[in-house]
Amino acid sequence: MDGNGRWATARGLPRTAGHHAGLKTARRIVEAAVREGLGTLTLYAFSSDNWQRPQREVNALMTLFRRALASEARRCLENGVRLTILGRRDRLPSSLRMAIDDAERVTRHGKHLHLRVAVDYSARDAIVRAAQAAVASGTPPCDATFARLLGEVHHDAGAPNVDLLIRTGGEQRLSDFLLWECAYAELHFTRRMWPDFSEDDLRSALDDFRSRERRFGRVLTEAAAS
Repeated sequence: MDGNGRWATARGLPRTAGHHAGLKTARRIVEAAVREGLGTLTLYAFSSDNWQRPQREVNALMTLFRRALASEARRCLENGVRLTILGRRDRLPSSLRMAIDDAERVTRHGKHLHLRVAVDYSARDAIVRAAQAAVASGTPPCDATFARLLGEVHHDAGAPNVDLLIRTGGEQRLSDFLLWECAYAELHFTRRMWPDFSEDDLRSALDDFRSRERRFGRVLTEAAAS
């Protein structure tokens, strides 16, 4: 969900206005994802590196997250959406941790979509901590075991593989997001700032994804025959 601050600055608004606009976009995209029949949607809301932002902006984001969890949990419940938060929780305000626990408990039976929101998330940190857990267990992990350990350290429910990663805001990098899970992800970059990202943009990205040939390192029969 990149571009909130730049979207606001370009309009002469405080950066926090962009974050509020981004929340409205998130709501629309989640509802569109349900209509599109997606199984899992992960939104990158706050990276571990974002703690380096001005304290005033960080405080405003923490407050926005807490209030949004209370209101959006009800919407998720009504729409059959399961909401979980992945990332570290030990550095979050206690009031936000309580809101996370409540939202996850209320929506735990949602079947239409699994919505995951990354807060204080770093893929590198997750991989390091999972590796430490593997060493401590004394058992060399296979891919499935390591994915499970990743899930345990960042509340990620088994670290499912990513099929499509959409990056808004014009940047063309992963920015420490789901590095293990994106090993074979299709990447879709758009210059659209997140507050302007629409249901049509999501549909266009999905159409582009469905048109791609995914080989996962294999040689297709037709290619081999030629």
